[in-house]
Amino acid sequence: MSKISDTLDHCLGERIRAERLSRGWSLSELAERAGVSRAMIHKVERGESSPTAALLGKLAGALSLSVSTLVARAEASGQRLLRRGEQPVWTDPATGYRRRHVSPIIDLPLEIVEVELPPGAEVPYGAAAFAFLRQLVWVIEGALTFVEGETIHRLNDGDCLALGPPTDCCFRNESDRPCRYAVVLAKAG
Repeated sequence: MSKISDTLDHCLGERIRAERLSRGWSLSELAERAGVSRAMIHKVERGESSPTAALLGKLAGALSLSVSTLVARAEASGQRLLRRGEQPVWTDPATGYRRRHVSPIIDLPLEIVEVELPPGAEVPYGAAAFAFLRQLVWVIEGALTFVEGETIHRLNDGDCLALGPPTDCCFRNESDRPCRYAVVLAKAG
């Protein structure tokens, strides 16, 4: 693992711990809410384990945050201008899924995230990760299969999908080339 990955893993762990403690939750309470083992959360909080996208989705959902907010808060900037080289990037160690938080971390109910999904990769998220958000998925390059509950959406270059009510979802790249897409998230009010 690179020093950058080690640093981000450490920052993510600290941020998850800070979010948990700010709510007055024990490790056991977060584990129960997220459906994740207490031991796994403990390892992540201590920076001893690199969280996967699926795990971050469960933790973020339990904390009523988007994954991008959780990652961005781990590298909080508070700047109105966030240049590409300063944008927090996180890579899922299990799939190679790369997530870049494009929008500045300011007090807006809107976020923009750029994702690159490697060929053959898939990233599932439980309904809890979407419970407090409205989202658009815009394919910039490649092909994306988005499974939304029982519905399968096949998206290509330029296609944009507004997600429906919260349900278990899965982002899949069934092609032989990377898929790059943007997710625009608005906090449901």
